[in-house]
Amino acid sequence: MMTITQEAASQLKSFLVDNGSPEAGLRVFVAPGGCSGLQYGMTIEDNGEDGDEVIETDGVRLFVDNFSAMYLAGSEVDYVNSLMGGGFTVHNPNAVSGCACGHSFNSGANETTANGCGCG
Repeated sequence: MMTITQEAASQLKSFLVDNGSPEAGLRVFVAPGGCSGLQYGMTIEDNGEDGDEVIETDGVRLFVDNFSAMYLAGSEVDYVNSLMGGGFTVHNPNAVSGCACGHSFNSGANETTANGCGCG
């Protein structure tokens, strides 16, 4: 299904502890929209929902719903530091193209949900 790098797991664990919710997990999802047709989203949740794929790695959990799982199979959650700051990102082998800011992607069959680019 999905994986999470050791750096991302470490950063997520620290974030959850710092926010007083060490047992929570990271929901990674895909929603229609964005400048390439599909966009990534992430939220912190205490528990998964019925039917979720739950990935446990290095003491942290990822939750992925069935719709998102179709687009995220084989993906990796990573944590990157850049001049603009640090954050979680998704490396997705199913994306055939993406937007400049990295928040939106095209799987090859979602042109109808694409919006104008708002990355600038």
